[in-house]
Amino acid sequence: MNYKNSYLKFYLTFILISSLSACSSIPSSSQRQSTFHQLTSTNGWKTSLIHTQEFDLMTAHSVVIADTELLTIYIEGDGLAWLNKHTVSSDPTPINPLALRLSLNHAGANAAYLARPCQFTGGINARGCNQHIWTDSRFSNSVISSSSVAIDTLKKEFNATKLRLIGFSGGAAVAALLVARRDDVSELITVAGNLDHFAWTQHHKISPLTRSLNPVDYLPSLAKVKQFHFVGSKDTVMPSFLAQQFVDKLPANSPAHVFVIQQQTHSCCWQEVWPELLSTHLDN
Repeated sequence: MNYKNSYLKFYLTFILISSLSACSSIPSSSQRQSTFHQLTSTNGWKTSLIHTQEFDLMTAHSVVIADTELLTIYIEGDGLAWLNKHTVSSDPTPINPLALRLSLNHAGANAAYLARPCQFTGGINARGCNQHIWTDSRFSNSVISSSSVAIDTLKKEFNATKLRLIGFSGGAAVAALLVARRDDVSELITVAGNLDHFAWTQHHKISPLTRSLNPVDYLPSLAKVKQFHFVGSKDTVMPSFLAQQFVDKLPANSPAHVFVIQQQTHSCCWQEVWPELLSTHLDN
């Protein structure tokens, strides 16, 4: 009996230490913000906060603006929404801001970056922010509306007339929902994108995003827009069949395509292959 008690105590202590170690390995909010500013400053990009009615949204773009009508805007993924399967994060600022890295690797002309609400601005302490914003409300009307306002601001700054929206992971849903309500987007590009969160939550057997809009409900508004959906062959977070299911629901003549990129997972290693994907599939 004493042996069993000792073993149980050891086991519980091991679990506690492992949990604490896992938490301590997550970069702090300030460290994650520092990564953002290091990446942008190193690449000569300027950052700015765009104030909308609901949120303050972090953006970045090159200080050099080319004389072209097309602006490409990269929209960040969901970030650090959860610390583990049971604990919601207090700050969704991403550990690895992949959409930012892709934007910095953009091979064409004018490009900008748009973070999601509450990212890089203080998380739960930022204006308008609560944990619903990066969990079940991550694609809510207020999120999409504020993102659209930020895009209007960027579009005006670049004097652009056309937009190409590129969304990573959950940023793909934001991009698609923006396309559905705007008339100035010529291309929708997604990387490991969540295009039907209902199908996604069903696949993973997790709670549905009940307070969120879903791109698959806006297919008529998306059908005529040129679309490229890049998915990784080794992505277990957003398996390629989900993107294909989404495209299959569009009319047969819709200019939407799914490209399965070999060896890519959900977050690795898109930035390395990004310039080639752009030059191969897109008109920059």
